[in-house]
Amino acid sequence: MDAKTEIEGRKTFFIAPDVTFLPESYLGEFLARGYEAYIIRDFRFYPIYEQVRIIVETCPDSILFFFIDADVGVDWAKFIKYIQTEFEGKVLIGVLYAKGRSAEQKTVLEKYYLFDLGLQCGCIELEFNKEKNFAIIDKVMYANQACGRRKNVRAICDSSSSANFIFQGVVVKGRVSDISVSHFSFIPDPNYTFPDIPLYTKIDEVTVTFKGFRFKVPASLMIQRELEGGKILQVFVMLKSNGQQGLDESIAEKVRERIYITVTDKVKEVLLEKCKAWKQEHPTGDSF
Repeated sequence: MDAKTEIEGRKTFFIAPDVTFLPESYLGEFLARGYEAYIIRDFRFYPIYEQVRIIVETCPDSILFFFIDADVGVDWAKFIKYIQTEFEGKVLIGVLYAKGRSAEQKTVLEKYYLFDLGLQCGCIELEFNKEKNFAIIDKVMYANQACGRRKNVRAICDSSSSANFIFQGVVVKGRVSDISVSHFSFIPDPNYTFPDIPLYTKIDEVTVTFKGFRFKVPASLMIQRELEGGKILQVFVMLKSNGQQGLDESIAEKVRERIYITVTDKVKEVLLEKCKAWKQEHPTGDSF
């Protein structure tokens, strides 16, 4: 699995947010709603423009929210205009700011960012209340389709993730290639011969192991196709105890935690590697 595949999908980046308004703990809760989100706050070693450029080049079709009350050494109005022009069509942009401005100041901000620049993701006033801000941002992300085409964030799995079940008296086992809280992709072990499974067949109990967590779940085969080398890829939808699609919450919570770690660690690793490469080429830190 190449790095491009591992970090595909729409992502949301909050640039220079104040933890008073948007704490790190929100990111896991956003993931539960299908939004893959990140906070970019440290600009001591890698300038803000370079981090934004690397984000846009690495994660196209992302959403960027700039917290314009933060002091990061740039004129936000000019900087965001430059970003809007430089990466036109490649990224969606919105701005966040703290409550406390006068009605006249708010009108000036909205005119500039919404009408003059035409930012698609809004000019959002945040409250001095974390719970209210979560609801505000959640609504904005939903309106801007922050989840992209996928309802649930999926994690690309390594060779330690597996699944097995019994079909027609035969033990079927293999590797889980990716997983969300609703589906998983399964590649049966090519060293064994297994009976053909008709589409929409329900397996009463599948044992899945993902990042050290083992759970049992009923699942139905939804898609099957042949890969290069003759391997078979099967996509199963997992089912709750009441028969609905997904996982019971007690299992879903643990799976989400592992998906969050798997997905975000890989993206942060790729972005950091590119920042370090830029730093080696620009030891003086010259940038925007």
